Amino acid sequence: MTTHRILVATSNPGKLRDFAGVAEAHGVSIEMVPDFSSLTQVVEDGATFDANARKKAEAYSLAVPGELILADDSGLEIDALGGAPGVYSARYASADPHKLDSNVKDEANNARVLRELNGIPMEKRTAQFVCVLAAARDGTTMNTFRGVVEGVILDFPRGHNGFGYDPLFYFPQAGKTLAELTAVEKSRYSHRGAAFRRFLEWLNSGNPGST
Repeated sequence: MTTHRILVATSNPGKLRDFAGVAEAHGVSIEMVPDFSSLTQVVEDGATFDANARKKAEAYSLAVPGELILADDSGLEIDALGGAPGVYSARYASADPHKLDSNVKDEANNARVLRELNGIPMEKRTAQFVCVLAAARDGTTMNTFRGVVEGVILDFPRGHNGFGYDPLFYFPQAGKTLAELTAVEKSRYSHRGAAFRRFLEWLNSGNPGST
């Protein structure tokens, strides 16, 4: 397999760890978009994960002409909450989750989820993590890749390796929460790992097309 350097448009250390965990097994190097912190932050005002991923990928790719870059949007969808928090996952505990600059700490978001699920039996606490990756070059999205992992929301956090809602998300196949897995273990099961593997299949197909 050809060795590739993949530029990712994020400064989130948890996301970078997740991508690196998948990339390690494929001889791929993960790097942040150069000078990412100095770039104008893209407003994530899309109604879907796909819309936000595309918007970020297209905007940030303009900062690295000719390079293929990746951007993702991801979140948690809980069936008992009608699919919430969804695209508002990072700011769910905010007084106004619709306010675009209102991201709050992971612990606060987890606490709100636990409050809203209080009294709901475990068999009805099913949920899924969703990740959409967009690959763009020179302001144009070339393709998108979706990954989903299904699990159950616990009534208490477990593990310290993940971020976001990982400590609450129990994955039955592994018998652990996502926060109890190492980065490499998590890459085998996670939504981000699934989306990234689909991206690598496309990248290595020899003829990456557009959508």
